[in-house]
Amino acid sequence: MTHGKLGETARARIVLEDGTIFYGRSFGAEGSSFGEIVFNTSLTGYQEILTDPSYAGQVVVLTASQVGNYGVSFEDDESERAWLSGLIVREHSRITSNFRSEKGLDAWLKERGIVAIDDVDTRALTRRIRDHGEQRVLLTTVSDASDEELVAQVRASTGLVGHDWISEVTRSQVGVWTPGYESSFAPRTLLDHEHQEPKAASLRVTAIDCGIKRNILRSLVQAGFSVHVVPARISPADILALEPHGLFLSNGPGDPAAAPWLVETVRELVLEHQLPTFGICLGHQILAQVFGAKTYKMAFGHHGGNHPVRDCRTGRIAITSQNHSFAVDEASLPSSVEVSHRNLNDGTIEGIRHRELSAWSIQHHPEAAPGPHDSLHHFAEWRSMLEALVAQTAAD
Repeated sequence: MTHGKLGETARARIVLEDGTIFYGRSFGAEGSSFGEIVFNTSLTGYQEILTDPSYAGQVVVLTASQVGNYGVSFEDDESERAWLSGLIVREHSRITSNFRSEKGLDAWLKERGIVAIDDVDTRALTRRIRDHGEQRVLLTTVSDASDEELVAQVRASTGLVGHDWISEVTRSQVGVWTPGYESSFAPRTLLDHEHQEPKAASLRVTAIDCGIKRNILRSLVQAGFSVHVVPARISPADILALEPHGLFLSNGPGDPAAAPWLVETVRELVLEHQLPTFGICLGHQILAQVFGAKTYKMAFGHHGGNHPVRDCRTGRIAITSQNHSFAVDEASLPSSVEVSHRNLNDGTIEGIRHRELSAWSIQHHPEAAPGPHDSLHHFAEWRSMLEALVAQTAAD
């Protein structure tokens, strides 16, 4: 099945492993790039998506009708580089109109070697992914290979399942993160109703970098934490040497079941040393495995800023930012763990809590970069929990 026609102005191809071919127009870098295709329904925030390490190994289809119209502001980078394998949009805006813009999206992608394609029927492509699932894909601006040859190349490529992407995106050294919401456009949040000044940093947390976003670190500082950021391949002893009050498990890319080494590290810290722990996204999936649960590959995942999530304790519904292709298998959860949040679109698990240990996690991104700010209160909630634990320890 083909969509479009390969010609002078449409000289780029999107080749799916099921044999479907989409034709489009190249912008960004020239060349070829393999990955696993996903669609994201966010209307804004393409720069945060492009610099989110959770997209490593993936080609992203943005369902917004036009992308690039407000350019690029380096203040909005969520990491030091672009991590995704490729970008597909309906229309790339050749005009940039935003006083914060420092560069056009086309030039930004070229500098970072990211292959991008526009003039594509992204509605048809998104429907294809919804009906047939996320699959391997090739983006190419090379015209000297046949469609059949390219399909064969895609089918010989690797996918996300079983691939340890965490080791490829994590930092190499321990560091300290100090900035809070430094931007003049930072949200007024539940962390501080009256001001955007961070609370006094009286609690120490160690954040394991599985592909952590800068706005997560800003949110932790804003909530009043002193933050050490550590590589994912750090030993439990080295984490304990930092004497943290709590452990934070970050977002990240790929298959959570492909990192048993990280599960073992967290298991020792949570189960043996009973270090209070909070995980998000991939960190949620890692913590679930620590408790004995399993994860599975979803048909087309959750990627976007419009997912409704219900807090099972309060009944409160939040619109959340999400980016994951794997989920926790509810049937595998032990009785010691309760489901705390649930996705209202498909009923999947959005949060868990251990009934005895101070360990909990959520599947969505509370820092919301990009996305709504409905879930920012989770950082303040964790601070309150740790303050209570510290006070109880002092009293004992």
